Amino acid sequence: MASKKRNIIVGQSGGPTSVINSSLAGVYKTAKERGFHKVYGMLHGIQGLLDEQYVDLSTQIHSDMDIELLKRTPSAFLGSCRFKLPEIHSNPEVYEKIFTILDKLQIEVFIYIGGNDSMDTIKKLSDYAIVKGHSQKFLGVPKTIDNDLALTDHTPGYGSAAKYIGASTKEIIRDALGLTYNKSMITIIEVMGRNAGWLTGATALAKTEECEGPDLIYLPEVPFDLEKCLKKVRELLKKKSSVVIAVSEGIKLADGRYVCELSGGADYVDAFGHKQLQGTAAYLAGYMGAEIGCKTRSVEFSTLQRSASHMASRVDVNEAFMVGGAAVKAADEGDTGKMVVIDRISDDPYMSAAGIYDVHRIANNEKLVPRNWINREGNYVTQEFLNYIEPLIQGDYQPFMVNGLPQHLVLKR
Repeated sequence: MASKKRNIIVGQSGGPTSVINSSLAGVYKTAKERGFHKVYGMLHGIQGLLDEQYVDLSTQIHSDMDIELLKRTPSAFLGSCRFKLPEIHSNPEVYEKIFTILDKLQIEVFIYIGGNDSMDTIKKLSDYAIVKGHSQKFLGVPKTIDNDLALTDHTPGYGSAAKYIGASTKEIIRDALGLTYNKSMITIIEVMGRNAGWLTGATALAKTEECEGPDLIYLPEVPFDLEKCLKKVRELLKKKSSVVIAVSEGIKLADGRYVCELSGGADYVDAFGHKQLQGTAAYLAGYMGAEIGCKTRSVEFSTLQRSASHMASRVDVNEAFMVGGAAVKAADEGDTGKMVVIDRISDDPYMSAAGIYDVHRIANNEKLVPRNWINREGNYVTQEFLNYIEPLIQGDYQPFMVNGLPQHLVLKR
């Protein structure tokens, strides 16, 4: 009788990042080094797996060069999804179908690369496996530019997004300064992050020797006061012709309404109950233009901030690879129902290591920017915030250029 094969399956879920595929590369390389027979990739996460959509990654990755190219490829190589598994008691048939597929593929280890909602998937699958006596191990690999996962010092994807945001904010400030001769202009930058202001705070990185940085920064951790903001802008325009404001897409008024809802936005709600937040900067630009009577413009980074692999941080790429490999190692040594985390060992020199925590302590918990990392007025971040973020944006991974543009590894079906 043939012995059971040791196979792994890995998927990607949620909003992609510029380094999510570096974690995938870490999973694949470590699995091969540890003697696993096959590494399958779910196509479009758990949703695709339910439709039996998967691929043998050895048909996609043929060499160390392909691994290096994968590490430099943005977005989800395998495709992503936003699919919420039902509660076990409400729809056990979904779980039975998943485990039937895993058994058919002789899967020993299930690895999911994603954010908060993805860790909910790992929690539910590992709980079901324990209750029903299934032997598969379930491990989560952190991923989110929002940096809002609990217990990990930071998440892969955040450092590169912060690097892009800091650099782009500097460029926007330079652009605005060149257009304000004998006239005033307000520029409002909208940054992702939902209810956490980690990304928006990264605009403060633009404050350097040759750049003043943004004038005001508004994070969702502090209620947004429209009248106070307007008053502050009026005061700034008495001293300078260009005012640059960074706002999170998720800033809220004191009554709990998102600012973007004032313009009729945030109507779409995803499977996890998250409103689609957009239009915050556009609304504020229109409002301030009407109130102050000067030129305004809004800049929405949108998906650019999570797909700019040409500006990825070397620290970020390496840590993403590290946590992917650490998940395989942990599962191989018997762990399940866990998520790999990044522990900060030291700041100077910066050093980190992979740790591991029970996913039940992480799933559905949102890590916000500490209030003492935001100034008293609630319109800028403190030096402590910058000390935290600066090590994460260091270094780069030069893209492989072909005809002047970055080359990516593309899934072949």
